[in-house]
Amino acid sequence: MKYPAVLSFADIYPELDSFDTIIDARSEGEFALDHIPGAINCPVLNDEERIRVGTLYKQVGAFEAKKLGAPLVAHNIARHIDTLFADKPRDWKPLVYCWRGGNRSGAMAHILARIGWPVVQLDGGYKAYRAYVSAALEQPPAVDFRVICGTTGSGKSRLLETLDAAGAQVLDLERLAAHRGSVLGHLPDEPQPSQKMFESRIWNKLRHFDPARPVFVESESKKVGNLRVPDAVMERMRASPCIALTLSRPNRVRLLMEDYQHFARNAEALNGQLEHLVQLHGRVKIDAWHAMARAGDMPALVDQLLVEHYDPAYLRSIDRNFVQYDKARVLELADIAPEDFANAAQALMAA
Repeated sequence: MKYPAVLSFADIYPELDSFDTIIDARSEGEFALDHIPGAINCPVLNDEERIRVGTLYKQVGAFEAKKLGAPLVAHNIARHIDTLFADKPRDWKPLVYCWRGGNRSGAMAHILARIGWPVVQLDGGYKAYRAYVSAALEQPPAVDFRVICGTTGSGKSRLLETLDAAGAQVLDLERLAAHRGSVLGHLPDEPQPSQKMFESRIWNKLRHFDPARPVFVESESKKVGNLRVPDAVMERMRASPCIALTLSRPNRVRLLMEDYQHFARNAEALNGQLEHLVQLHGRVKIDAWHAMARAGDMPALVDQLLVEHYDPAYLRSIDRNFVQYDKARVLELADIAPEDFANAAQALMAA
């Protein structure tokens, strides 16, 4: 084969995991929004340089823009080779892509090929990859979902984490979305990814699952924070067999106090989130909850939130949205110690 080889994503996909390195030649801003899973960012033009070249292209013309861009591209590619690729062996096999047109990835792929590496360039760039993912999520693989249902604080996320650590197949949508899936679900130190990156993460998990084995997933709503679960994935989850995870309310309060320590320590942050519930519960109720938070009466507040907000919302939605819930296998947790979740995971994996 002559290198650089320029191939479509459909041709590349069967060999995607065989590349030694996937190189995203776009700017750091483009990369942050979404990229092929596992790619590293090696900008041929960084954000500031891309703006300079693009502005010159629009205001003056292509020739002047290319004259400005060429030395920047050459310098950046040289730096990437010196700092990242100089020690790669002759059979190192990279995949390179940029946005769409191939100018940035083409420049890098040409130089890597001239050195002697068997480099592949993605024809159509990120846009071609994105189109492939969008189409794939409209018809996701026929995985055997097992939906873990349960009221807020019953330990669904901890059970998924335990199952994952034990070697089960798990699609943890909340982890992929960096959100715990409720009005209090925002993670303080981790922003949510873009919608496109969320979909890339889901696609990447789905493509690696063994269809002969079950995939455990939580009974999410259509949105996880600001992100939307792809419709076809959601439809398949809602039609799947369910597991009803149960835990006593005092233990649910304990678990939530552990998982939401950032709110337990910061009453004003919690109260800011509770403001989103004014339309549902009224000003008087929210003000009372604010006062409990400021007084440090967090366990009692959590208990009230479960009884008056979370549990009624769950009971209204679960039967309507998960059609096999009435036949759900009941799995009761005695406590919230690691061994309780380990025993529950083993019971599910042995079924």
